[in-house]
Amino acid sequence: MERNIPNITDAEWEVMKVLWASSPRTASEIVQALEGSRDWNPKTVRTLIKRLTEKGAVGYEADGRIYRYYPTVQEEECVKSETRSFLKRVYGGAMRPMLAHFIRDEQLSREDLDELRKLLDERKD
Repeated sequence: MERNIPNITDAEWEVMKVLWASSPRTASEIVQALEGSRDWNPKTVRTLIKRLTEKGAVGYEADGRIYRYYPTVQEEECVKSETRSFLKRVYGGAMRPMLAHFIRDEQLSREDLDELRKLLDERKD
């Protein structure tokens, strides 16, 4: 049975990536990890952490006044959920039109095409 994965916004994804890479982390450590890639106020990051906690995507351990945050959902689960959501929204849930679009319209390298062929050959069973 598949569990319910919370809807995560683009900004929240950035926080999740930090936690998936290494956790548990304090809010200050998350702010510090995002400093190089995002020009966010620390309060913004703390708000994102709070939202993720409320959604159930992030849990925490309290050690006195220090909270250490960790993901409660796996990255792979979220990627699958986001992919299904995208597929439904944009292609009505149909995989074939999406694949056709990417194969015809995107700039795929020879390596990309070879990898796609390999994946398709593996699925022939």
